[in-house]
Amino acid sequence: MLLLGFGLSARPARAGFVVTLEQVGSDVVASGSGAIDLTDLSPPFFNIGFFSHLIPNDGVINTGQVSSIDEYSGITGPTSFGSAGDEVASSGSGDLVGISGLEDDLVVPAGYISGEALSDSATYDNRTLASLGVIPGTYTWTWGSGPTADSFTLDIIAPAAVPEPSSLLLLAGGLIGLVMLLGVRSRSTAAM
Repeated sequence: MLLLGFGLSARPARAGFVVTLEQVGSDVVASGSGAIDLTDLSPPFFNIGFFSHLIPNDGVINTGQVSSIDEYSGITGPTSFGSAGDEVASSGSGDLVGISGLEDDLVVPAGYISGEALSDSATYDNRTLASLGVIPGTYTWTWGSGPTADSFTLDIIAPAAVPEPSSLLLLAGGLIGLVMLLGVRSRSTAAM
């Protein structure tokens, strides 16, 4: 509060880049957005032809369309978020962004300027989170310190629980009983 009185303010907390991986109908969709501060990472290594895919047992997820990328090192975080090997996305769109926990690398579009907005997606047709071998939860990789610290977060959302058929039968039976009770009561009231 004292800082505000002198015209100064603390820097707002950065959200970094966030990817949400979730079941959408019969597909699994990864959607990413945010901005990345590259200040505290090592100089980039240029690479061509990267694509959307994930390798849960190596802590790798790349989302976006096929493109050339710059690869930075110096991140720390989880080295896995599941047990499966390489799974290639059916399609991808937007900026190619990714992380590799096992190799401590961050991938951004070639020529990316630190702090610019990024947005992308990848779709795994006719797949489930289980068939992709991922474990629901939140996984965060970080780098840097102070005002240039940043992060990449993967949020794997567990599918909503589907009621078992026996539970649905109990619910239906209860509703039928309630309707019958209300019908009997209304006939009794009308007869008086």
